[in-house]
Amino acid sequence: MKSSLLAALLLNLMLVALALPGFPHLPWLALETLFLWGLFAFLSPGALQRGLAIGGGILYAVLATLALVDVLVRQSLGRPLNLYLELGIADAAFHLLKTNLGELLAVAVLLVLLVGLVVLGTLFALLLQRLGRHTPPHGHRLLMPAAALLTLTAVAVPSPMGATGAALLGRQVTLAADTHDATRAFRQSVDAGFGSETRALPGLAGTDVILGFVESYGISAISDPRYSRLIRPRLQEMESVLRDCGLHLVSGRLTSPVQGGQSWLAHTTLLSGRWVDSQLDYDILLSSRHTTLIDDMKLTGHETLAVMPAITENWPEGRRFGYDRIYDAATMGYQGPPFNWVTMPDQYTWSWFERALRAPARRPLFAEMALISSHAPWVPILPVLPDWNEIGDGRVFETWRDEGEAPASLWRDPDRVRAHYGRALDYALEVITGYARRFVADDTLLIIVGDHQPAPLITGDDASRDTVIHIISANPDLVTPFLEARLPGFQAGALPRLDVAGMPMDRFRRVFQQIFSGS
Repeated sequence: MKSSLLAALLLNLMLVALALPGFPHLPWLALETLFLWGLFAFLSPGALQRGLAIGGGILYAVLATLALVDVLVRQSLGRPLNLYLELGIADAAFHLLKTNLGELLAVAVLLVLLVGLVVLGTLFALLLQRLGRHTPPHGHRLLMPAAALLTLTAVAVPSPMGATGAALLGRQVTLAADTHDATRAFRQSVDAGFGSETRALPGLAGTDVILGFVESYGISAISDPRYSRLIRPRLQEMESVLRDCGLHLVSGRLTSPVQGGQSWLAHTTLLSGRWVDSQLDYDILLSSRHTTLIDDMKLTGHETLAVMPAITENWPEGRRFGYDRIYDAATMGYQGPPFNWVTMPDQYTWSWFERALRAPARRPLFAEMALISSHAPWVPILPVLPDWNEIGDGRVFETWRDEGEAPASLWRDPDRVRAHYGRALDYALEVITGYARRFVADDTLLIIVGDHQPAPLITGDDASRDTVIHIISANPDLVTPFLEARLPGFQAGALPRLDVAGMPMDRFRRVFQQIFSGS
């Protein structure tokens, strides 16, 4: 009997562990423990019992995988696992792991996880068989009614019990159904053409419009004391430097559809004027005739460019957006070293854009730029070079090729990770200040937007999804309309308001059209 009790306790512990990501309070009893104990007490030793035990072990390994991925998704993207969505981004997740850790170490991590799950499944199967062999005869006559009674009790009133495995599966079924309905509604609205009107923007005729997305530039960088003590002085310096250069600056906040990753969903939300918060919605939008801000700028007479240093593989989605020209990591002339996930530092991206694209341009440009130095893993953090003329093809950055520790080492200490996040963002903002001071004039509208908040590891749970936006130009007529529109969270200067929630990111295109279309 002692052997069966010990097996039941271990089995219960393994089942309770499945509740780690989804239950506000961990139950002390997983109701499946009693049902499984009763079932295997009823079964006679033999092929059927062994087969069910093996099946139970496989099922537990699957559930443990779901629970583990759920924890990772919550910590990286700030939402629960949704298999209906996650299957579409598995490749992107492995690519991120590979570029941060290296292919060999990334594969090793996956193999260790696989072996661990096999061990857990095997242990679960062995415990089930032990319950069957060591439970007193007719024990199931007590266990099964007790399990049924406790289940009814748990359903009727709050209690420290739960069907943990069933809840995990049930949550995925519910999320899949809800996501399917939401996706169908999104498709219907896109097919109806809602919000897809293209407008020329004569208020921007002859003006270079530069839209720079800064990776992980969320409102927590300003509102959270862990980061604000570094970022606020940087923004105050930005404001002072730009004012001394005769530049005008308005800052605000926008609510992003995502957190921690999937930056392309935020980019698409802002460009299209549609709330795109899943890969499914993204695919639907791309397969439709829905227009974007890129179409507006083309109609205005601009040449449209995408500067995407993080793109290292084929990007057919870019052609669907309709840019006139697309530049990726392989076509930006960079000859310096990569820095883990970051293919090239932001200062090179800005320098190359100005030298290779903007200076020789014969038409006004609309350029969407992805600025990636503040992307995880946030090592190494480079200094900003004072002489932009020495940047050249990027070989000047060879000095820092082996600087900083490996991401796998840094990420063992969450506090140090947070400190590096703040420093990486500080670098990105210092570079932007330097670019604006040198190259923004009356014929330039520079829009800097955070794509999303960093992961909950950085912000804490339940943080706002707002990001920061800066609007900069030497021409006040391009900047002050954003103040006159009385947008929530917007005000003059480098700091947005912290006492007002931001405007949803999908509203930006409509506001932009209203301001510059003249209607």
